[in-house]
Amino acid sequence: MKNMMGLINLHESDELLREIASYRPLGAIPFAGRYRLIDFILSNLINSGITNVGILAAGNSRSLMDHIRSGKEWDLARKKDGLFILPSLQTGHVQGAFPNDLADFFNNLDYIKCSRQRYVLLAGSRMVCNINFESVLRFHTERKADITVLYKEYDGSDTSRLKNATLVETDSDGRVIDMEICPVNARSNKLSMEMYLIDRQLLVDLIDASMSRGGTNVARDCFIKNLASLRMYGYLFSGYLACINSVQSYFEHSRELLNPEVWQELFFANGSIHTKVKDEAPAKYQQDAIVQYSLVANGSVIAGKVENSILFRGVKVHKGARIVNSIIMQKGEIGPGAVLENVICDKDVKITAGKKLKGELNHPVVIGKGTVV
Repeated sequence: MKNMMGLINLHESDELLREIASYRPLGAIPFAGRYRLIDFILSNLINSGITNVGILAAGNSRSLMDHIRSGKEWDLARKKDGLFILPSLQTGHVQGAFPNDLADFFNNLDYIKCSRQRYVLLAGSRMVCNINFESVLRFHTERKADITVLYKEYDGSDTSRLKNATLVETDSDGRVIDMEICPVNARSNKLSMEMYLIDRQLLVDLIDASMSRGGTNVARDCFIKNLASLRMYGYLFSGYLACINSVQSYFEHSRELLNPEVWQELFFANGSIHTKVKDEAPAKYQQDAIVQYSLVANGSVIAGKVENSILFRGVKVHKGARIVNSIIMQKGEIGPGAVLENVICDKDVKITAGKKLKGELNHPVVIGKGTVV
């Protein structure tokens, strides 16, 4: 895959993820005990043989930069090609269905122009999956497409997975005839994975033309407005996909990872998922610990009861505490006798002795970073 480069666009709306994205970009949100959302697209790119990767930063990216560092964990610390952080002129959160990302693409156009690969794989970070892009490139060249967009097809009755997302509609030949960004009523059951394969020079031309006509959003102004003149095809992805676009979807997809089949596919189907290495001791289970159907990361110390939950690195669960259907992020501490059910605790949260917190499966309680309850 020496003929393809990757471009990760972190201008993703986080309006419905504010509780866990208030001080970090969406790509830096912790997921699955040890990972961040951006780990999945980075790993997919490198597992596909793509070694030139640019990350279009957005908002407060300090936590993201701390996580990625030189890109060594993804084999992107290279003398030739490698990892490139493309700065943004914008600050704050990315709001609305149409983020103003076109200006940042235009300001970093030299990076795209100077790259030696013919094709660009443009993607975000909120679509969590395990995919090899070699088959996508074959599909793209066989159909002589201008743009190939990846999509996941759902049962028509499963409308919950189609909310707050981009939908595509294809004809019998697989050509994309319509695209909608966050429609109120879903008119298609094909969820765009917001991953686009496009000729590098065509992308440069579309960005330049759209910018000169007052455009602000790449998906809308470069792709959707040119559907009639471009040969855009849809590539059906049949594997597991988690679209993280709200607190509810984050909670739901996190709980799906407790299914061994889902875990196996997501982390090993087309290569391993890599993340930042931390040298910590294995999780320690004390004499009174009871852990059932849960993911527990290294560095944790468990003395209470944990059921159907995900515990990140360095979590402490004291004796008598009970955690059910919950997510406890890094260095959380659950005091003696505390009870948590359907709760998401961000990093460094401390729940003191005897406290009881209960949410609902469709509306979990979210405790912000560093909070003491």
